[in-house]
Order: sequence, then C-alpha cells, then structure tokens
Amino acid sequence: MVLPYTSPDLVGALRLQEAGAATVMPLASPIGSGQGMQDWKSIERILHAVSVPVVVDAGIGVPSDAALAMELGASAVLVNTAIARANDPVAMARAMRMGVEAGRTGYHAGRMVKSEYANPSSPVGGVPVAIE
Repeated sequence: MVLPYTSPDLVGALRLQEAGAATVMPLASPIGSGQGMQDWKSIERILHAVSVPVVVDAGIGVPSDAALAMELGASAVLVNTAIARANDPVAMARAMRMGVEAGRTGYHAGRMVKSEYANPSSPVGGVPVAIE
C-alpha cells in the first residue's frame, strides 16, 4: 500500500492516484514548520479531483489549520510537530481533536453559499420600529 507525501499539486496528485496510491497526502506547508495551510485552494482542487482519501499532512501548526483541512473535505490530517513542540502537548492534542471534529462536522453540515453582496438573514419587513 502506497501512502505518498506530495506537494499540493493537482497534476501530481492525479498521477499518484493513477499509479495506485491508496491515498494522497499533500503538504499544508513545509514539514515541521507550523506555517499552516498556505495553499488551501490547491488542496481544495485536489479534494475535488481525486477519488482516493486525502490526508493533509505537514505544517499544521494550530487547531484552526486542522479545522480548515477538514472543512475543505479532507479525510484526515496528520499532526505531529504541533503537538510534540507545544508548551502543553496534551492540551494541544485535545485542541487538535476538537479542530478536526469541528471541521468535519462543518463539512458535513454544508456551508452557506458565498455571496458577493450583503444579504441580511433577519427579516427587513414587518419589524416594529421604535418611536422616540
């Protein structure tokens, strides 16, 4: 079973899948750097194009990085250095777990459609107006 690390390159990910990789593992940023999801748009493209699981690896530094990867639809994240080098590794591991859970739940809930313009969700008609 091949579990290859790769850059967040769409063509490379597709070639790895064609070669029989069991998963594709694009790097969020340089390994051990904690720089986070620098090129999340490329990872999103990979997620939409491949049929094998995508595990975002390397460079995840904080729980919001893990949440973003999961919100995009990643199957998992692989986190080591952010936990191992944290001031409180146990607390960071717990926080990463919560980030993963929040991101995955948000992905399954389905985000609202982005709008170019403001669009109030509260009713604008029939609302009593205070008279001074």
